[in-house]
Amino acid sequence: MTEQAADAERIVTQQPQAVFEPENLEPLYANFVRVAGLPEELVLDFGLNPQPIGSTPQPVKVSQRMVMNYYTAKRLWLALGAFLQRHEQSFGPLEIDVAKRVIPAPQQPNR
Repeated sequence: MTEQAADAERIVTQQPQAVFEPENLEPLYANFVRVAGLPEELVLDFGLNPQPIGSTPQPVKVSQRMVMNYYTAKRLWLALGAFLQRHEQSFGPLEIDVAKRVIPAPQQPNR
């Protein structure tokens, strides 16, 4: 096991901290993320990209912004990597190229 994998496993298997979730907590769904970096912080902008493949480009409206220091970003990266690895072991590889995932509609004969 590599040192990174061992670090990720330690982060994922640590005793979870008690987390208070407020009643008005709203879940966020995003299929778009933009990452920017500052010398001391990482900025993640999340949004919803409404356009399917090949349609006229529309601007993506950023709805949430997360700012974190690089130490927290690395812990997040390791934890996400460990969870994604477990998911792929259970369900198979995740194809991130949308064009390879989309199944074309059957061609209808002209009438």
